[in-house]
Amino acid sequence: QVQLVESGGGLVQAGGSLRLSCARSGPTFSSYAMGWFRQAPGKEREFVAAISRSGGSTDYADSVKDRFTISRENAKNTVYLQMNSLKPEDTAVYYCATSGAGGPYRRATAYSKWGQGTQVTVSS
Repeated sequence: QVQLVESGGGLVQAGGSLRLSCARSGPTFSSYAMGWFRQAPGKEREFVAAISRSGGSTDYADSVKDRFTISRENAKNTVYLQMNSLKPEDTAVYYCATSGAGGPYRRATAYSKWGQGTQVTVSS
């Protein structure tokens, strides 16, 4: 059974950095595109970043482009989200998700399995 476990969230001051990790159990991690989404209180879940199964293609929301970097390490079944120059508006619960072959995908409906989320809080 596939499970996703996020880690690395926490409290950070504006301008700081965090690196989120998402470990995916189950076989053939390298066969699946991965994505990060976030949901702030009172708001809908939104796309943050996505990466193809090989890692050769990535996609970012405009709000995080040039500040966040998604990467993956297939040998460790893990996808990362490096977040730099954090802003208070980045405060949210961050979720990783796994999709099928191909990608990267922006739409949440392309993802079949989701993690439990990790809280990121950016203070001003």
